[in-house]
Amino acid sequence: MTTDNKQNLIGLDRGELVVALAAIGEKPFRAKQLWHWIYFQGETDFANMTTIAKTMQGKLAEHFVVGRPNISECQTSKDTSRKWLFKFSDGNEAETVFIPEEDRGALCLSSQVGCTLTCTFCHTGTQTLVRNLTPEEIVGQLMVARDTYDEWPSPKEARMLSNIVLMGMGEPLFNYDNVAKAVKIIMDGDGISISKRRITLSTSGVVPEIRKCGAELGVNLAISLHAVSDELRDRIMPINKKYPLKELLQACREYPGASNARRITFEYIMLKGVNDSPADAHQLVRMIKGIPAKFNLIPFNKWPGAEFESSDSKTIARFSEILNDGGYSAPIRVPRGRDILAACGQLRSASERQRKSRLKARIAAGIEDDDHSAA
Repeated sequence: MTTDNKQNLIGLDRGELVVALAAIGEKPFRAKQLWHWIYFQGETDFANMTTIAKTMQGKLAEHFVVGRPNISECQTSKDTSRKWLFKFSDGNEAETVFIPEEDRGALCLSSQVGCTLTCTFCHTGTQTLVRNLTPEEIVGQLMVARDTYDEWPSPKEARMLSNIVLMGMGEPLFNYDNVAKAVKIIMDGDGISISKRRITLSTSGVVPEIRKCGAELGVNLAISLHAVSDELRDRIMPINKKYPLKELLQACREYPGASNARRITFEYIMLKGVNDSPADAHQLVRMIKGIPAKFNLIPFNKWPGAEFESSDSKTIARFSEILNDGGYSAPIRVPRGRDILAACGQLRSASERQRKSRLKARIAAGIEDDDHSAA
């Protein structure tokens, strides 16, 4: 992405940064200096990069920017969760959520504008895929969050933004190359320096890319499972027709680095009368035998038009107890950010409705649509 014909340096890896500098006649060692200022210090103004000569600062400013995505809206929940709606240079938008705890927190990044999947329980999945996000746009989400929480230079300890989860809009493994590049930038020890042990990638089950992710990135893996039979999973998660449970679970068994210390997380949304019986819980225990695993039980977050209801608290507690008795941790996720539509499966819904309302009003007024901010 460029700004006023200037190239944005965010999202470039080390090799690309060297190439960009060579194009303006600068030596490779400058890339290391810039990397430090951009990703460790979080600096956006070349004039403040004090280890770089003033003449060089001016030259950089002529050709480059260190940009951030534009913030269309920022909301804070009554439970202190925060949601940003980012608008990119082509007018498309995506959302990012931060879920803070007492002394740490998880930042949920989006990987696509919209979603290519059509999971029937997910409101985000009702919005069509517009395009993949670029490494610049993925890393940019984190840069804005760090700006907001004043986490520059990169802290070694006591980070509020301690964990990254690729669980926002989109299926990360359908945008693997861009996601992988962004994750490698985020993990780089001389910059943002977030360990792979603190990064979790969530997937609905793109089996070939799970293996690739394990071999190349080695981050924590979370699987959106949600069913114990192919018949049910085919219905609520159509991707299962391409990568059925047997193939998916085999990929999990083979995932590099999976151990009792680094267990695979199986996300399981609790749908009343659909997948929440004691028999389902017992089948889950049998299914994942031999996989270092834990469960994350998610009460369904209701949205307008949804065909499902959330299981009641007693049913969820019993489900969790059966998994515990089977030897697996199975905490029940406490919904966060529901009041700002930032909970699981709700991302982008509000902004999409607002866009459609604006469009309807413009059409009613006879005004040609020029709002291309979303699909």
